[in-house]
Amino acid sequence: VQLQASGGGLVQAGGSLRLSCAASGRTFSNYAMGWFRQAPGKGRYFVTAIGSDGVSTYYADSVKGRFTISRDNAKNTVYLQMNSLKTEDTAFYYCAADRVIATMTLSDVYDMDYWGKGTLVTVSS
Repeated sequence: VQLQASGGGLVQAGGSLRLSCAASGRTFSNYAMGWFRQAPGKGRYFVTAIGSDGVSTYYADSVKGRFTISRDNAKNTVYLQMNSLKTEDTAFYYCAADRVIATMTLSDVYDMDYWGKGTLVTVSS
C-alpha cells in the first residue's frame, strides 16, 4: 500500500484543518487506518485509528472531542478533521495502514505494515 498524506499547513490556535491520506496498491478496505504525529526531537505517537469497516474508532486522550477520523473506502481515502487546534498539536502527521488495528492503538510503530510521508501541521499562538 502506498500512502500519500496532504492537507497540512499553518493555522492559528483554535482553528481547523483537514488532513487526507490517499491509498493505492492493495485493497484499502482490508486495512485499519490511522494517524500518528511526531514533533521535532520527539517520538512518533498514536493520534487516532479507524477500523477497516469504518465503524470502530479510537483516539488518544489528548485529541478526544477535537479530532475526528473517517474513511471513504470507495475513494481509498482516510481523513482527519482537526478542530480547536492547540499549539501542542504542532507536528508532522503520518498516515499508517495495518491489518491489525491494535498495532496502531498500542503505538507499535516498528511493526506497522505501511507508513506514508508526513505532512506538517503548525499551530501558531
